[in-house]
Amino acid sequence: MIKAAREQKNATQVLTATVRKDGSVDLQGRWLAKTTRPIVQVVFEDNRNPDYQQDGEWFKNVLVAVNRQHSFKRFNVVAHSMGNLTAVYYLLNHATDKQLPRMAKMVNIAGHFDGIIGMDDQPNQNQVKKDGQPQKMNATYRQLMGLRNQLPAKSIAVLNIYGDLGDGTRSDGRVSNASSQSLRYLVTPGAKTYQEKKFTGKKAQHSQLHENHAVNQTVLAFLW
Repeated sequence: MIKAAREQKNATQVLTATVRKDGSVDLQGRWLAKTTRPIVQVVFEDNRNPDYQQDGEWFKNVLVAVNRQHSFKRFNVVAHSMGNLTAVYYLLNHATDKQLPRMAKMVNIAGHFDGIIGMDDQPNQNQVKKDGQPQKMNATYRQLMGLRNQLPAKSIAVLNIYGDLGDGTRSDGRVSNASSQSLRYLVTPGAKTYQEKKFTGKKAQHSQLHENHAVNQTVLAFLW
């Protein structure tokens, strides 16, 4: 995805921020003052940590570390899979913190906001109402309900991307469409805009979505 951004939108990867298992952040690279469309790649050493609250705090550590090196006021996030929970838990706890840069745009790809198939969800076991609220809510989702009151009004533009294999499961193989679509109910009270985009077929499989050319084009158009 970064390669596509460089080639098609003249973006520049300025830094790689590696979050160590103790939460400390190591920055590699250099962010020059005149760089347009800078990208910071965020890498978690413990990239399977199921404590989403901690993941969100680790992301806050990244923002603080980068801001010390190169001051910035706004940023966009592109997240896939567990990265989505990192982003929304960060917002849950820090969306109103004026000491931190403000998230302007958020791209969510294959987000499991209300369950993962084989763990706490099954295909075709849940569905969302017209306003996006899921009929069934797991413990994580109930905690995230705080986002409805936490996000400042018209604060963030959100693009929610999810996949449907077309095999009858209404899922990307790992996450049900209902789980991904349940983001809408959490963010729409405060979101500046909210868009959903469904991709179908084999390239819409959970781990293939961020390798999907059409997904890349949609993300880049939304960001720039």
